[in-house]
Amino acid sequence: MVAIIIELDDKTDDRTASMPRADPDGGARTWYETRQNMDSTQQYFTADPSSQDVRRSLNVTLRGHEVRVEASNGVFSAHRLDLGTSVLLRNAPDVPPQGTMLDLGCGWGPLALAMALESPRAQVWAVDVNERALSLTGSNADSLGIDTIHTATPDAVPTDLAFDLIWSNPPIRVGKDALHDLLMAWLPRLSPMGRAYLVVQRNLGSDSLMRWLADALGGGFTVSKQSSAKGFRVIEVSRTA
Repeated sequence: MVAIIIELDDKTDDRTASMPRADPDGGARTWYETRQNMDSTQQYFTADPSSQDVRRSLNVTLRGHEVRVEASNGVFSAHRLDLGTSVLLRNAPDVPPQGTMLDLGCGWGPLALAMALESPRAQVWAVDVNERALSLTGSNADSLGIDTIHTATPDAVPTDLAFDLIWSNPPIRVGKDALHDLLMAWLPRLSPMGRAYLVVQRNLGSDSLMRWLADALGGGFTVSKQSSAKGFRVIEVSRTA
């Protein structure tokens, strides 16, 4: 296993990772490095990524907590804390002091880790179809001394579990139908007065998604724009009954 240390640069986003960039020595990123990033992005929503599991250390700040974590190929945002997740972390309201929380599509775990660090008495579920992502989230929690994060595939989460808070940077690129199915499987599981915060890039349909959610969820829910930054919308879904 190869360990690589990477310092955080939250001004970039994995959605642009396939574009060649200059390296610190002034050279161009090689075709091989670009191809690796493209492969990682394409595989992050598969259960068993075929890319090599190359662990790399990242120094990141999660809601004021400076931590070192591990990421790897084949998971979302394998090389940095992505810009959308950073926008959500900076703009979402305070995490309740206790309750049951959900990080939907956890990747290597930045949202779940942030919720657990901010609210040590909460129980946090980190859910992903990607087994490597779940492994990384679990090992990152262990390394930070967090024992309140439960990693699980979607079908392993108890069906009667309701969530007081959901945070998600949803996988927009899985396609509209799959995305809609994903959101409608989890948002109705908000507890009474529970809230969800989703971060979606404006040019990938955040505004149309808000309208669709309002129609699909119907009475008992409100859908609104909570904030905007750096080309992203943070969407708030509140359960009112």
